[in-house]
Amino acid sequence: MKDPARMYREVAVRGASPVGLIVILYQEIIRSIRRAQRAQAQNNIEQRALALSHAVEVIGYLQSILNMEAGGEVARNLSQFYNAMRAQTLEANLQGSDELMESLGREFANLAEAWLEVDRTASQESSGDSTAVPATPSAGASDALGMAR
Repeated sequence: MKDPARMYREVAVRGASPVGLIVILYQEIIRSIRRAQRAQAQNNIEQRALALSHAVEVIGYLQSILNMEAGGEVARNLSQFYNAMRAQTLEANLQGSDELMESLGREFANLAEAWLEVDRTASQESSGDSTAVPATPSAGASDALGMAR
């Protein structure tokens, strides 16, 4: 029998917008960080390393899909952010620092929330809702990923 949480994530991926897929990847990073924190609390260094390595892989993937040409400054800023987050994730693993892992989780949660707002705004605009409030980052930020809205 399949894990219900995994089944839910698979359904969410199939129905997600391009920006929604980015949010799902951020949530995956957060889950990996939380797994690492639980492993750290149990003094399971191997599981902590595996979880944080997974987070680094997902961050690398996010960075690899940036469209630097179309995305301009937003894409460059995201690339710098991803570089810093990968370095901090590796440092958290080396130090076994719960504080650093907690900080990483907050950073990705904040970014996920900003992209959720982009996705909501784009959905409202495409449905003809003229009451849509501009998002932060700008709704054009999805162009930094080279995706159509």
